[in-house]
Amino acid sequence: MSNPSESTSRRKALLALGALGVVYGDIGTSPLYALREALGGQAGHGAVAPSPENVIGILSLIIWVLLALITVKYISVVMRADNDGEGGMLALLALAVPQTTKVGTAVSRRHFVLVVLALLGTSFLFGEGIITPAISVLSAVEGLKVAAPALEGAIVPITVVILLGLFSIQHRGTGRVGAMFGPITLVWFISIGVLGVRGILLHPGVLAAFNPWHALEFLKHHGVASAYTLGGVCLVITGGEALYADMGHFGRNPIRLAWFAVVLPALLLNYLGQGALVLSDPSADTLISPLHQLAPEWFKMPLVILGAMAAVIASQALISGAFSLAMQAVQMGYLPRLAIKHTSESEHGQIYVPQVNRAIMVGSIGLVLVFQTSSNLAAAYGIAVCLTMSITTILLSQIARQLWHWRLWQVLLVCGMFMLIELSFVGANLMKIAQGGWVPLGIGAVLLLTMLTWKRGRAVLADKFAELSLPVDQLIGSLQRGGVTRVRGTAVYLSTSVGFTPPAMLHNLKHNQVLHQVTIILTIQAIRTPRVHEEERLEVVELGMGVWRVVARYGFMEQPDVPAVLLACAAHGLSASADKVSFFLGRETIIPTRRNIPLWQAKYFALLARGSQSAMEFFKLPPNKVIELGTQIEM
Repeated sequence: MSNPSESTSRRKALLALGALGVVYGDIGTSPLYALREALGGQAGHGAVAPSPENVIGILSLIIWVLLALITVKYISVVMRADNDGEGGMLALLALAVPQTTKVGTAVSRRHFVLVVLALLGTSFLFGEGIITPAISVLSAVEGLKVAAPALEGAIVPITVVILLGLFSIQHRGTGRVGAMFGPITLVWFISIGVLGVRGILLHPGVLAAFNPWHALEFLKHHGVASAYTLGGVCLVITGGEALYADMGHFGRNPIRLAWFAVVLPALLLNYLGQGALVLSDPSADTLISPLHQLAPEWFKMPLVILGAMAAVIASQALISGAFSLAMQAVQMGYLPRLAIKHTSESEHGQIYVPQVNRAIMVGSIGLVLVFQTSSNLAAAYGIAVCLTMSITTILLSQIARQLWHWRLWQVLLVCGMFMLIELSFVGANLMKIAQGGWVPLGIGAVLLLTMLTWKRGRAVLADKFAELSLPVDQLIGSLQRGGVTRVRGTAVYLSTSVGFTPPAMLHNLKHNQVLHQVTIILTIQAIRTPRVHEEERLEVVELGMGVWRVVARYGFMEQPDVPAVLLACAAHGLSASADKVSFFLGRETIIPTRRNIPLWQAKYFALLARGSQSAMEFFKLPPNKVIELGTQIEM
């Protein structure tokens, strides 16, 4: 018999190993470019002289930003805000904004602002999913400038080939590849940590950077000019949001263990080692890629290969995160129905979203072809990271006040400190809009507009359906008075509103003047929790005259399955099987007008609706059992 405590420790260690690849892949590849960009980058934008004072000051900034924003903010504070074990921007939104808020009140207006901010943060996370593969893989392949200068002209083509290969295998799922993520990333962290020690031995005085006074002196001495340096320093925390977003996959404690045992020591050692190398040899060749210059000659090419593998892993984590984020947005009603394919029978969280995969692929490869170097991409990356973190802090302050019952001074002290650091980074990156900062802002604006338009359009559509519908109790009354022919069999009508008759059902009564002996009005409800307990999943009520009302509730981490719902109804006295019933669905044709929303928004909603996956496919309905009834809706 094994010791239970040993089994628990072993499982925690394995989860921590898995977290290294999925959670820390992005922040782990930041040493490829962060210090270089803080010193001015390959393009020399806002470069500072690599003097001992400047290098020590920048290293001090890096150390204390890692400690303040990652160790204190995310590891110690944000990860306390778990939504039934899940994390992420939309999970944070569900905690900060209650499911029901009275419309028109000051509270509802404040909550609307929080919703918009959370959606904007979600949009920036999608933007990170596009930028991360581009900058991570490109910066890793750029190591060829050091390891094999003759291949410098092939850097962009090699990067594009790697990205094409990465996106082409997404449909197979990440289960088998994911098992390799942790060990490979562990090798990466050990390698950069050892290289860091090698560099520190060249110039041990670099350890003075642990004194925060050097960071303050650097900012004081350089003033406004330090903004360019801060734009590079913020790159050391790229991927910090993943600590919270992936909490549901690994748990709070394994993520914390991986951070303190492996990630933080390796990052600190490597940044210090790079800084020591620059102090020992501040030549232009060193500044091209301090990380690769740290390696001995025999290890330079293996380091390029290992870095490329780590970059692919970091990219995979962001791509998988984008898939999960898209599913959450669909479930919460902020995006149209998307084709969501499960790539594992045992792991529910492993999904593939073809439309999102294509969008990220086109975006990432496009960025590589347009920007050509990781330095040019750095400006685009920094602003997305900092804005996302700032939004997280705003939502966190709401949760701390509302759910944790912190005093106002506590919220202002803790969240105010985080916000001060993050807004300084945002301000620094806003100076780089022309250099590439416009990319995440553009992506964020388009995605935010899309989500708000879809949410608003669906609300207007629901109001239209309510106008066209009949309260269910009135329908039952008319059936009791007779006049409607009943036919054998069972029919299922999908409805968006619990108390109203679905338009498709009214169309069937109007045109065919028949109704099945057993009629089920099924409503799928999205709940602002990650998952719904099975005992709370179904509500089955017999309304009379053979009409049943079924309400199935799903969390934003779950995908509805109508056949499974019908099977589960047997326990509630309603016998129905998906292969023995007829499904009646409504197919709406949107006619844009100026009646409810601006014309441009109505047209955009109609475009999104046409691209939405059919209800038959999304709810896994048997194709030969579905009848669609069309209707035109003016918006």
